Amino acid sequence: MAKTIVVKQIGSPIRRPESQRATLKGLGLNKMHRTRELEDTPAVRGMVAKIPHMVEIIEEKG
Repeated sequence: MAKTIVVKQIGSPIRRPESQRATLKGLGLNKMHRTRELEDTPAVRGMVAKIPHMVEIIEEKG
């Protein structure tokens, strides 16, 4: 079983640069307090690290 992380959006994309909005869309988030279970890869970790003020890692599985 592959490692996964649960990511939750905690910040609004309003008045944020377009690159940060695109990163949220890339993670599959678009509305406040939504969560996604994503595969724990360096690419996903990098996206989360790019917008730490807008998302948080809830849980790590695997």
